[in-house]
Amino acid sequence: MAIFKIRKITDPYLPSNSIAINQVFSILRTHFPSVKEEKINEILEQMKDPLKYKFSSNLFVAEDGKSNVKGFAILFYMPDKNFFYLDYIAVKPGKISSGVGGAIYERLREEAQMHKSIGIFMECLPDDEKLCNDKSEIKQNKARLAFYERYGARPIIGTKYETNVNPDDDSPPYLVFDDLGNDIRLSSVDAKKIVRAILERKYPTYCPEKYIKMILDSIHDDPIKLREFKYIVKERPVEIREAVKDEIALIINDKHDIHHVKEVGYIESPVRIGSIYKEITKLNAFKTRPSRGYPDKYITQVHNPKYVNYFKTVCDKLAPGKSIYPYVFPVRNATRPPKDYTVLAGYYCIDTFTPINKNAYLAARSGVNCALTGAELLLEGYHSAYALIRPPGHHAERDVFGGFCYFNNGAIAANFLTKYGKVAILDIDYHHGNGQQQIFYDRKDVYTVSIHGNPSFAYPYFSGFADEKGEGEGEGFNLNYPLKEALTGKEYLSYLKKAIKVIKDFNPAYLIVSLGFDPAKGDPTGTWSLTANDFKNNGYELGKLPFPILFVQEGGYKNRTLGVNARNFFDGYLASRLTKKN
Repeated sequence: MAIFKIRKITDPYLPSNSIAINQVFSILRTHFPSVKEEKINEILEQMKDPLKYKFSSNLFVAEDGKSNVKGFAILFYMPDKNFFYLDYIAVKPGKISSGVGGAIYERLREEAQMHKSIGIFMECLPDDEKLCNDKSEIKQNKARLAFYERYGARPIIGTKYETNVNPDDDSPPYLVFDDLGNDIRLSSVDAKKIVRAILERKYPTYCPEKYIKMILDSIHDDPIKLREFKYIVKERPVEIREAVKDEIALIINDKHDIHHVKEVGYIESPVRIGSIYKEITKLNAFKTRPSRGYPDKYITQVHNPKYVNYFKTVCDKLAPGKSIYPYVFPVRNATRPPKDYTVLAGYYCIDTFTPINKNAYLAARSGVNCALTGAELLLEGYHSAYALIRPPGHHAERDVFGGFCYFNNGAIAANFLTKYGKVAILDIDYHHGNGQQQIFYDRKDVYTVSIHGNPSFAYPYFSGFADEKGEGEGEGFNLNYPLKEALTGKEYLSYLKKAIKVIKDFNPAYLIVSLGFDPAKGDPTGTWSLTANDFKNNGYELGKLPFPILFVQEGGYKNRTLGVNARNFFDGYLASRLTKKN
């Protein structure tokens, strides 16, 4: 069985997206040879300028693991009328039973359900021989209409929509309506508004006003009527898939607990994950998804391969239960690192309290897979995903580890997503996200924002000052909010709102939230006093954002309140999303 993923392209000019679009155009030319080249080229213009065309054009592609496009769909959204219009859907010629077409259409239905829209409209060529002079087309037309009937979509009847614009035209299309299983009774008034929008916006120079008025005048039924099921012998088809809009994909690092440093004072312990999981599952909003495997190249695109190799090798050499802590830091002559692997720890570390042991690499590597799985689930249609992982990652820089962090999970996921659009990282851990800042400091495709305790008193002490704004191409794409030692939840929220505004102005395709619960009152690593209700307010503000969000777990060490704070954060996030939809 072929494995493929379906993703939504938001930026047609990225190299990886351009390659996919060229394949889309090739499939389009094969299936629709009569479509003129200027019409194909217009697809990019429609994606670029929604104000001009009065609809947003969304391109969905189904790709295999080698980025070969197996099929695509172009879906218009007309927000002022709250409906979708399916312009094209096609599958690369090959095995008819590949399942690609059905998977794509189900993804489109999810998109429409996400917006709480009226439904999806589309044009389908007729299966009535009286309307189709070319009888060779009838078989294919019937197959297409039967395909949509599986989802309850059928032609609107009792109107003159299937009337030729010009006398020489052939096969005037039906207007087909999929109400997404909501049993919508569409009034004649609303139907007329929708039909006018379709004819005027899709065919701005083709359909004269006289023709449009004739169609509108023919809409009498209130509510409008759909043709009886013709190909599916049942009153109504069963829903194939449910929308994923209101679910948060949950990916848990199932190897996190093998990394357990049983030493007094080491607070980054396995109980943290259990505390969070126990509480957030009370919300009934999380769908646990298995972690997938990813090659090392996604790590070495972010971290120095020499560091990655050292970390993997040294962990493998250590005996079970033995930990080594950095104690010598050879910073004076970096070109001649020590040979002894226990001394070399200080060459790759920024502090004295982040140990290396036999299972550290395995746990950290598993965490990377979880973060990348969450990122890929965003590409596949989830609006929200949560990588509940430890050890954390946001202090790990390109060449070094520290702060309990070995691999920068959020940065690796962000770099992975930059193939598909701009990315923002919002770090809301108590401590500065020095790893993301250092990794992306000279890049403009990832905007890094961090709200944290001022490094004058808070770890990591050397990074996170307000005047650090990026360099080279990345100048202006790094923003720090170093805050005072004693801070209330109300004060914190004011800075979070400022950060959110900056991110909205950047308008990323995806947002990574480095999620720390150590701003909580009483956290042993922090000095602030945020309560459960404060975390709920923070989650509510983030829920207002329209971008797909991957939450990556970072700090939070007061286990008595950790889970409750996490539950309140996501409760606020979900409440905000529900409020926005209604």
